[in-house]
Amino acid sequence: MRQWSRCVVALGLCMATAAFAAGPVTAPGAKLERLAESFRFTEGPAADAEGNVFFTDQPNDRILKWGVDGKLSTFRSPSGRANGLCFDAQGNLWACADEKNQLWCISPEGKTTVVVKDHEGKLLNGPNDVWVRPDGGLYFTDPFYKRAYWSRGPAEQDKQAVYYLSPDRLKLTRVADDLRQPNGLIGTPDGKMLYVADIGAGKTYVYEIQSGGALANKRPFCNLGSDGMTIDDAGNVYLTGKGVTVFDAGGREVERIAVPEPWTANVCFGGKDRQTLFITAGKGLYAVRTRVKGVGSQ
Repeated sequence: MRQWSRCVVALGLCMATAAFAAGPVTAPGAKLERLAESFRFTEGPAADAEGNVFFTDQPNDRILKWGVDGKLSTFRSPSGRANGLCFDAQGNLWACADEKNQLWCISPEGKTTVVVKDHEGKLLNGPNDVWVRPDGGLYFTDPFYKRAYWSRGPAEQDKQAVYYLSPDRLKLTRVADDLRQPNGLIGTPDGKMLYVADIGAGKTYVYEIQSGGALANKRPFCNLGSDGMTIDDAGNVYLTGKGVTVFDAGGREVERIAVPEPWTANVCFGGKDRQTLFITAGKGLYAVRTRVKGVGSQ
């Protein structure tokens, strides 16, 4: 009972929710479905307020939309070689624009603003994944993956780090620089905890988020790294790589979802009821129904 209590206090979950989280997350009898294919490499799924899922086909430099009507369309091309995506409460789509190592904000009307292009006058490594917390502040990871399409020199940053952008978008702060290669990240819906995957070390950590955006009390969550991540309303955390591996709030593995692709890049919940897990993997977009729901910005 004490162990559950610690998880509940840390993540702001009630006992009933924790009990509901036990066991597999996929709905009884649900099967993984390939929704679309023939992409080069899918990444960065994020759902808007209606449940439409936007994702990237990074090598083809485009952001696509899988509508709640089951139709696929192109949202933006070119897209700055967008990688990770996340919506904020105002309906803006934040994009890790890898082509020039920037962070973009795309308004609901389609206007694009380059919000972050450097840190302390030096070019970022390459923003990879982004999460917007409830008050509008956001976190993004900045690993260094050398791209064939870059026309730049070596890394200018001395660390592969996690950054925090204040809600007014005026202050960028490096908040974690003790990771080997941070990649996926996701926060809890109350904005109090942040999970960060260190894919280089093969581990995922959880931090407490301070009022000003700083991270504190880093502790191990599980011995698995991840490309992309999401979280559901029961506090389960979803990691990617070889399929999708799901951990409960206490860091215990509860399910593995096999995906027929060499690499699974990212996940999010979408659909009108946010009860479908969308998976970007290799050349395809996949989905499976779940008994839990997604929460907040993903």
